[in-house]
Amino acid sequence: MEDKGKAYWYATLKLIAGVLCVWFFFSYFLGILVAPALNGIHLGGYPLGFWFAQQGSMYVFVALIFIYAKLMDNLDRKFDVHEE
Repeated sequence: MEDKGKAYWYATLKLIAGVLCVWFFFSYFLGILVAPALNGIHLGGYPLGFWFAQQGSMYVFVALIFIYAKLMDNLDRKFDVHEE
């Protein structure tokens, strides 16, 4: 039972780390660090770097909420700790 708990905790931390990496990439990397380089490309009339900083990252964050919820539900079912 203890090994199953450790495996569940490891899988949960791995999922959280993955979600945080995606969050970091879109918010900090694309929205701040690479934004000046992306500003040469336009999306909907706006520079792509500006778009990622203002709009795109929010779309990604909302998508991450749903993706995390689904993946966490799958993980809970895999380890049989889900709620009905």
